Amino acid sequence: MSATGEPVTGVGDSFVVHMDREALHDYPLGLYDVTVSITMFALDSEIAWTVLGKIRPPIGHVYGYKLEPRDEGTMVTSYYDWSLIDPTWRERTIFPVISEGALRATLGILARHVANIDAA
Repeated sequence: MSATGEPVTGVGDSFVVHMDREALHDYPLGLYDVTVSITMFALDSEIAWTVLGKIRPPIGHVYGYKLEPRDEGTMVTSYYDWSLIDPTWRERTIFPVISEGALRATLGILARHVANIDAA
């Protein structure tokens, strides 16, 4: 829904995201906050992050975007890596938590956000 914190500039930076999972109609979590911690940061190339919430142990899944310059703009590849999740969560067989469709939708959200920045 929104975020608070400073713009990230490197690995280890973090900010808080105010979430509402109800829109996905999968887990009735209501409104909640998570801390996003940057795990990969290569300017104009790749950014990845993990989500730190109240769940312990932390799950350990990673989201990211890879950026590839193209003549007509930038090709963005979204990824979601749960290969290194904590064994506690692996045993629960809940992955992927985010469906492919929901992950794909983040690209549209990103495109609209960048378009609004470019228009300003």
